[in-house]
Amino acid sequence: MAKTPVLTAQAEDFPRWYQDVINKAELADNGPVRGTMVIRPYGYGLWERMQQDMDARIKAVGVQNAYFPLFIPQSYLAKEADHVEGFAPELAVVTHGGGKELEEPVVVRPTSETIVNEYFSKWVQSYRDLPLLINQWANVVRWELRPRLFLRTTEFLWQEGHTAHASYEDARDFAARIHREVYARFMEDVLAMDMVLGRKTARERFAGALNTLTLEGMMGDGKALQLGTSHELGQNFARAFHTSYLSKDGEQELVWQTSWGSTTRMVGALVMMHGDDNGLRIPPRLASTQVVVLAIKGDDAVLAKVREIGELLTAAGVRVHVDDRTDTPFGRRAVDWELKGVPVRVEVGPRDLESGTAMVARRIPGGKEPVRAELLPELLPKVLEEDQALLLRQARERRKARTTEVATMEEAAEAATAGGWARIRWADLGPEGEAALAERSVSVRCLVTEDGAVPDADDAPGNVAIVARAY
Repeated sequence: MAKTPVLTAQAEDFPRWYQDVINKAELADNGPVRGTMVIRPYGYGLWERMQQDMDARIKAVGVQNAYFPLFIPQSYLAKEADHVEGFAPELAVVTHGGGKELEEPVVVRPTSETIVNEYFSKWVQSYRDLPLLINQWANVVRWELRPRLFLRTTEFLWQEGHTAHASYEDARDFAARIHREVYARFMEDVLAMDMVLGRKTARERFAGALNTLTLEGMMGDGKALQLGTSHELGQNFARAFHTSYLSKDGEQELVWQTSWGSTTRMVGALVMMHGDDNGLRIPPRLASTQVVVLAIKGDDAVLAKVREIGELLTAAGVRVHVDDRTDTPFGRRAVDWELKGVPVRVEVGPRDLESGTAMVARRIPGGKEPVRAELLPELLPKVLEEDQALLLRQARERRKARTTEVATMEEAAEAATAGGWARIRWADLGPEGEAALAERSVSVRCLVTEDGAVPDADDAPGNVAIVARAY
């Protein structure tokens, strides 16, 4: 009799497969309030490692961490018209506190441009105070109508950077630097994610921004997911909050600003870009456990050997977990580690002791083979790097194979609806075609140049629109 599959197959029902993985790999649970989530230790461990690596990269470009309040006076949002209009449907507003009606309602932080500018206007006096480069790790609340764990939740975790500069060029270049040197390099080098770096159209850009730079990834079902954004805010918020400085020429000038953010959505992207019908596949550079060493039986000699191998691998710089829970059936433990996407399993039983080998199971390419135990410390670090590169290569090949060059709006819609991406000249689509696509639940994810670079302007000659259905 055939065994019941642990997960729904991707080809059968991709959204159901995603929910199965989130549940059975113990990443998260739904919270008690609709749209909220409880991030379980294994899922939070992934976010912690993302956070640690990205925090180091953010600091390496000169940014310092700070913290701003969760509650923002509603009047602050009203100061920048496009901003408040863009966020109005998503706001959570507190009208009562301490048993009394508040004199002024407060908004639960949807993003912090307004409150940051209130304080930037106090902290920036002279050109000597610029550039001012601030980041915060925090939670935000946006009332989500169609929640999905990690992808769209009413409350989520993120980092948000906010900077002030003396010139447009400095701000523009810094937004591009974050986009390229922090986000793109982190996602490619650590998360093994393939992505397209581009420029958002006017319809899709951040409320109140002059320009939004984005990173778009193709998920396993061909849909697009926005992985991070970096915004050129121009002087819109500076004008609204009077954030100005005394220039070298003795003139009062408004600052030029950026803001940029990435979120726990990256955990969802990790699942959907790399996962397969057996569960997660965690990139080795991200994995808190790169190798799990499993004792097949509770034999004293077996237990001693798995602990010895664990120590040898740790000394070789590998992040190891020794699973000696022999009161739990081996098959159940092996399936659990496979679901959680640990890159390599090293399995040791009595027969392995006799032969002087261990069975090495590689999660990312699949397959098992016996390896001499003494060779593991030298072999496995190389295997982990090979598998890191394989994940990125597979994601890139999928995007290229499922991207179609088209000439009309109808062809673009058909390609996206069929589960892929389309590339179409922006001159052939334009804002009218973009609006027509939106009516069919298809969007222009970003604009790129013909050779795939980030354009300097929305209407630059030769711009190509990347069209897809999106999460």
